[in-house]
Amino acid sequence: MDKTVTLIENFCSYQGEGPDSGQAMIILRFKTCNRKCPWCDTAVKMRISAEAPYKIQDIQKTIYETRSGLLITGGEPTVPRHIEEAAMLLNALEYPIANVETNGYDLLGLYERVHDQRNIHFIYSPKIFHSGDLEAAMELTNQILDYDNIFIKVVYEEEPLVHTYLEYLTSVIDKSKCHKVWLMPEGVTRPDLIQNSEKVFDACERYKFNFSSRNHIIFGFV
Repeated sequence: MDKTVTLIENFCSYQGEGPDSGQAMIILRFKTCNRKCPWCDTAVKMRISAEAPYKIQDIQKTIYETRSGLLITGGEPTVPRHIEEAAMLLNALEYPIANVETNGYDLLGLYERVHDQRNIHFIYSPKIFHSGDLEAAMELTNQILDYDNIFIKVVYEEEPLVHTYLEYLTSVIDKSKCHKVWLMPEGVTRPDLIQNSEKVFDACERYKFNFSSRNHIIFGFV
């Protein structure tokens, strides 16, 4: 347990999005990301924050003391320079629950590195800006549909490619697994999120998926 991981953030807060929203978490943030999303709420943080080593044993102590879960995010935890450390965190630590936020870069690569019987929710958030993104999202989605602990969280935009992906989801996902799909408003400020939420609720009703707010932005706890 004297090993270290290189992060830009390590702090206690809450999961703000998706199926475990409200869960107390130790949030561990990696720096590098393979995408540049225009509505990213951590882009500036990732650019200006310096990396530092954090001891695994200190992270474990904090989990015990706060009785929190583990949230691994970024950046992108599955890019080559982070994936081994992300796997080490998930395998070495003891926690009641863990979340991994990923854009799917090497989601299955990380999944395969993690020991069985760990209570982990992998949250796949596809970024769909062009036809190549759509094809990649559909291909990966097809591979993960039968994984009970992989959830899908889509930042909803009124764009044809996003609608095409959601139509694809409704055609391939079993009705009993619709609880695994969450739609979320775009925006990096509270007013933007509130303004954009109405159309996301409409989309959730249309596609029969779940609504996810972004509580960490709305309530300012991250």
